[in-house]
Amino acid sequence: MPQHEPLRLHVPEPTGRPGHDTDFSFLLISEAGAVRRPPVDAQPAETRDLAFTLIRVLDEAGQAAGPWAPKVDVALLRKGMRAMMKTRAFDARMLTAQRQKKMSFYMQCLGEEAIATAHAFALSEGDMCFPTYRQQGLLLAREDVSMVDMICQLFSNQRDPLKGRQLPVMYSSKKQGFFSISGNLATQVIQAVGWAMASAIKGDSKIASSWIGDGATAEADFHTGLTFANVYRAPVILNVVNNQWAISTFQAIAGGEGTTFAARGVGCGIASLRVDGNDFLAVYAASQWAVERARCNLGPTLIEWVTYRAGPHSTSDDPSKYRPANDAARFPLGDPIARLKQHLIGLDAWSDAEHEATQKELEASVAAAQKEAESHGTMANGNMQSPATMFDDVYKSMPEHLRRQRQELGI
Repeated sequence: MPQHEPLRLHVPEPTGRPGHDTDFSFLLISEAGAVRRPPVDAQPAETRDLAFTLIRVLDEAGQAAGPWAPKVDVALLRKGMRAMMKTRAFDARMLTAQRQKKMSFYMQCLGEEAIATAHAFALSEGDMCFPTYRQQGLLLAREDVSMVDMICQLFSNQRDPLKGRQLPVMYSSKKQGFFSISGNLATQVIQAVGWAMASAIKGDSKIASSWIGDGATAEADFHTGLTFANVYRAPVILNVVNNQWAISTFQAIAGGEGTTFAARGVGCGIASLRVDGNDFLAVYAASQWAVERARCNLGPTLIEWVTYRAGPHSTSDDPSKYRPANDAARFPLGDPIARLKQHLIGLDAWSDAEHEATQKELEASVAAAQKEAESHGTMANGNMQSPATMFDDVYKSMPEHLRRQRQELGI
């Protein structure tokens, strides 16, 4: 019998340890404009190469190049700039509010603003998003969304539209097509696929868009969702946000260095794209392509958005414990706001002075919304939802046993 070496478990090397540089060489970054754009009715197998490259539109000089450069007017780009800046200003102020103990918890999308905001502009009224906790830009990009309501949800106060029943940042808005965020990872994938299947069964034209992080692709729900999306050709977009870091582990732990996350879609017979998530124009173009594909009954699309989580995982996290201080500065794709600003200035559609004025305007609007929300209570002043409301909305009519329990609690 032949002799064999003892089997050894492979464990990915932990990169980004304090005092060590993170290795971003695996990113496979293409030149802007160099990646082909297939027809929207391409077979999934014909997108295989697009899962192993990086779709980019903006080059180093801020110029739009290549077949993916979308035909958009300057007004949409300016709107996109404002949406990203508004999202960042909102995050910054809410982070401060959490440190002041006005809420228990907060999660930023710092450095990832282009993904949610540009994607929001590609969707239509009635489409349904199944987001995670870092897609607040889907809401803030819309003009009909109340920042006051969002902040009241964060504060769990008396005007909280969710009545204090969700963790902060886990928004829900049926009117805006924003499905209730779940703290359980990957559930939104199977929910979105099921919603999309129902839309197709009804003969509707509405599509679904789900969101998941790189680490959560290890969950069984993700793979189950891919199978159903492929078999039933569900009109759904499956977004994988690869921001390089889970709570404290580099994306290699989820298999991101052995291959790309987009490759998992191709392997399941789903059209797949790998896109520069810090390039607003690339995000918008890829989102449009996937939206049209779903809307025309051509099947699902999986998109890996390559970006970087510039802030901590949450306000409970200290990233200095597991990644070097200069990690964000070394990430090669740059800041999404700075890149779109450079592009707009090149079009004579923006300026440093306008950028500064817009920043002040948006910060003032967020501050005004916060002030109004605080008038309804915060965790710091204790003006919260009454505990009695936890018995409401469980049944259409409250049964006797719940009525007795509420009376026993004296509420």
